[in-house]
Amino acid sequence: MSIQEVQKEIIEEFQYLPDWEEKYSEIIRLGRKLPGYPEEFRDEKYKVKGCQSQVWLHPEFKDGKILFDADSDAMIVKGLIGLLMRVYNNRTPNEILDNPPDFLQEIGIDKHLSPTRKNGLGAMMKQIQMYAVAFKSMDK
Repeated sequence: MSIQEVQKEIIEEFQYLPDWEEKYSEIIRLGRKLPGYPEEFRDEKYKVKGCQSQVWLHPEFKDGKILFDADSDAMIVKGLIGLLMRVYNNRTPNEILDNPPDFLQEIGIDKHLSPTRKNGLGAMMKQIQMYAVAFKSMDK
């Protein structure tokens, strides 16, 4: 499934949730579905800067795609990174760089997060894109 198809799927799923309480519950559920985060990657160099909560994002470049491990100590933030992982995990650097997270505005999450969480979400996305740029340059 392409990134665009996954984004469209998320938009459709969120349209059927009646209110923001339900949408937050869905985001938290996505965080709970993240696989366990390896302890050896709970390192300062994998911490996402700009997040109020602790967020770790570990990349691995394998067969031309970036595989991420991610975690947070806050449930809603863990859900937000889970949402991003659903779209951007196991993708090529070009796929990541060519597909901005437009779905976030479409589902309205940008209007329902506190300013600090909104900044943190931006920082997580920026870190994903920075890893994509770095791995793209290595893949030549």
